[in-house]
Amino acid sequence: MSFSRRAARPPRADAAGSSLVRLIMVPDNAARKSLIDEHPEAVLISARLPLRANLTVLENIAIVPRLREHRSAEDAADYAWRLLECVGRCDIAERRDPDLGHEERFIAKLLRAVVLAPPIILIDRPGRLLPDTYYPPFVDATLAALHGRFEECWIVEYEWNAPLYPARASGA
Repeated sequence: MSFSRRAARPPRADAAGSSLVRLIMVPDNAARKSLIDEHPEAVLISARLPLRANLTVLENIAIVPRLREHRSAEDAADYAWRLLECVGRCDIAERRDPDLGHEERFIAKLLRAVVLAPPIILIDRPGRLLPDTYYPPFVDATLAALHGRFEECWIVEYEWNAPLYPARASGA
């Protein structure tokens, strides 16, 4: 399956909503697993859930509306391209998973989750997804670029990483 890059169109009306981002601190792995299990409606972004290695980033994102909404290949690729534009990463559109860095792979996984339009996107331990990145500002900036394109995003993190999130941990 191949998707062509097309000229950008204005964002859809679905980008006009608001988005809530929550930091959820858990004490241990059992609490983390319990939280995930209690929210089957959430789409999980995890180091354990890979992209499809035989597809490009654009195809990994576009396959979701193709299969779920029966959109045409062109329409699905246009939508995926607009999401890549939102986060300023059209440069990774034609790359496959083995050729991606951690940040690029995170963006592809996040955009694939956004396309699913779940009530909750759950980012499980961002440090495992972004081991070479000071990830709180990176995740914040990426989510800010997608504001209005998702309902809620929960960042699940262990309590011992609270110092990485001083503004959120203090209630700001």
